[in-house]
Parts: sequence; structure tokens; C-alpha cells
Amino acid sequence: MQMKIDYKYRLEEAKTLPDIFEVVKSMVLRYTGKSRGGLMLGMANLGNNPGGFFGGFFATGSNVIVLNKVPLQRIRESRPELYKPYVFHVLLHEYIHSLGCLDEDEVRMRVIQITKQALGEEHPATRLAENAGDFIKHLAYPDVIWKPEDEGLELVDGFDRSSSLPYIG
Repeated sequence: MQMKIDYKYRLEEAKTLPDIFEVVKSMVLRYTGKSRGGLMLGMANLGNNPGGFFGGFFATGSNVIVLNKVPLQRIRESRPELYKPYVFHVLLHEYIHSLGCLDEDEVRMRVIQITKQALGEEHPATRLAENAGDFIKHLAYPDVIWKPEDEGLELVDGFDRSSSLPYIG
């Protein structure tokens, strides 16, 4: 018998990006049986493009997920209550890519399925997964397109902590 995990509560209680990622990893393991360790999270200014939204990416063949800082800043200004659902959504999407699923349509369908099962149909992360377009005005600055000259990648300390074992010497 599998124990019921309250993922809504775990996501609400998450305080940091690594906390949110631990929720993502737990859900993916539970609903797909797959996991991967040793990932890093980079934060970068990837610019703003409301018509071709760009929230993050997984560098195929690497161990790095990169989040765009711009939508995070925009959410904090326009709808701070969407911050955790949005970060959860992007990390889940990119984590599934890191597991070897590179087809965008398949990743989107898996994200919707996992999010709906774990968080319910009405959760903001589920609604975001089903139709990100409804949220673009809160994720991108309207009518402004820019690409920075220097993305300024910064790594987040302690990101994939459940796969890190302490060194015993």
C-alpha cells in the first residue's frame, strides 16, 4: 500500500527553489517511477518576449536547468501568489526533459497529467500547465521584447540536495 503524500501542502510549505524541486522530484518518482540526481539550477536573465515566452530550459546532455529571472521578477510584481506554482511548473517541465524526454508536446502532456494527479484540477500549477497563455501577462512584461547582452548565469547552492550524500572521509 502506497502512503498518500499531500503535495499541495508540501508545495505551500516550500520556502526555497531547492524545496520546490524536492517536491517535483518526489512527484515524478511517484507517478513515473523515474528519477535523476546531480542536477544544478542556474538563474539567468534570458530576456523578455511576450509572444515567444521563455521561462527556462534544460541544456540537453548536461546536468543544468536554467530559469529565466525575468518572469520571476514579473510574478513578484504582478501576482506573487503564482510564484510557487510557476516555479514548480517550469522545474517539473525541465526535470522531465532531463529524464530524456525531449519532445515538447509529450513533456507538456506529462506535466499536465502529473500536476493534475498530484495537485488537483483547480490548482494554479495545473491551470498553468493546461494553458500558460492565460498567465503570460503575469509572466512577461507586455509589449516589451529584449535580449540581454550578458545572461549572467548564477548557480543556486544546494539545489538537488536529496541526491547529494555527505562525504565521509
